[in-house]
Amino acid sequence: MTALHGTSVVLRPTVLEDVPALAAIRAAPEVRTWWRGGDDLAADLVADLEDPELHLLTILHRERIVGMVQWYAEKEPDYRHAGIDIFLDPSVHGGGLGTDAVRTLARHLVEDHGHHRLVIDPAAGNAAAIRCYEKVGFRPVGTMRQYERGADGTWHDGLLMDLLAAELER
Repeated sequence: MTALHGTSVVLRPTVLEDVPALAAIRAAPEVRTWWRGGDDLAADLVADLEDPELHLLTILHRERIVGMVQWYAEKEPDYRHAGIDIFLDPSVHGGGLGTDAVRTLARHLVEDHGHHRLVIDPAAGNAAAIRCYEKVGFRPVGTMRQYERGADGTWHDGLLMDLLAAELER
């Protein structure tokens, strides 16, 4: 796959050389709050790179690594769809780069891969992420109660959101 160009971001396949910068971003408290991971975030990223079911894309803004977006595909024909996850450097939060990255990837998944439906599942308490996804056209489907365990050991709700191809805000 070649790079995908958004309005302000470039998404390119993640390579091993990106891991230190991406691990540093994931270690930031504002990111770690929402993205789980073990004690060795670099090893977690390397494992994700080696997973044939995941497609990792490094997000660049002005040629600087500012985050990562990943996607996976459900291949069962009767349930075919793609799912997305993203994290960004806190220094660029609120600047529209997340919306641009999600929109760019969503457009690629719809137009180039033929997906008719996309899903994303932010923590129910992550209001900024939910607003970002709504700007692209994602809609809440429902709350997944006690969906994931937080760093504090307690269970937290998730919000399942989906986007149909015709709803993509281009």
